[in-house]
Amino acid sequence: MSKNNWEAFFDAHAPHYMNNGFTKNTVSEVDFVVEELQLAPGSRVLDIGCGTGRHAVELAGRGYRVTGVDISSGMLAEARRRAAEEGVEVEWVQADAAAYVPARTFDAVICLCEGAFGLVGREEEPIAHDAAILAHISEGLKPGGRMILTTLNAYARIRSLTQEDVASGRFDPVTLVEHYEDEWELPEGKKRVEVKERRYFPFELKAMFAEAGLKVENIWGGALGEWSKRRSIGLDEIEIMAVAVKE
Repeated sequence: MSKNNWEAFFDAHAPHYMNNGFTKNTVSEVDFVVEELQLAPGSRVLDIGCGTGRHAVELAGRGYRVTGVDISSGMLAEARRRAAEEGVEVEWVQADAAAYVPARTFDAVICLCEGAFGLVGREEEPIAHDAAILAHISEGLKPGGRMILTTLNAYARIRSLTQEDVASGRFDPVTLVEHYEDEWELPEGKKRVEVKERRYFPFELKAMFAEAGLKVENIWGGALGEWSKRRSIGLDEIEIMAVAVKE
């Protein structure tokens, strides 16, 4: 089976991923996660779209039992290396988050930094893809278990798009899907990237979470490095954050 566009991208980008500026606030982000998820010592945590494992490894270093799931073998290779360097145990699983069925239940789930939710393969239907991720998260959460998800902010993108983006087919205002090819300036240099992303409004997230049996407690602005501020959503910031509990 051929790789989807995101799997291929992250396999190639994996050795350079930790050079991105947005990866530099791991400790403060995990501080926030531990507090907001009300994690008891030794809690079992599922990290969906774990990437190079920066949150998973930090959590494991604090004594939590962590499973990290990612579609990219390249990203998981970096995660395993990082865990070995830090001397921590993490269960790593290569799987598409939309198809991953948890083998056990967890006290908490994180899905951060566009690790899975909202990043859609070229042949995938976006809402079905993301609804499947939420359904599997809910299946894996214990009753009363909590989760944090960050995803792309529809307000910000819509404010920056033009009618020409619609006319060219880059953005579909009916589905809120953006699908295009672009040249990105990455740590490894310029690279041509196929992008297919679905962006969300808060009311959509609440409805999708409810359908999966997850009650949204809070939706905040999700700017990296500022999670602890619990801010209102900024119309021009890239991400929003949802905090929910399994009913």
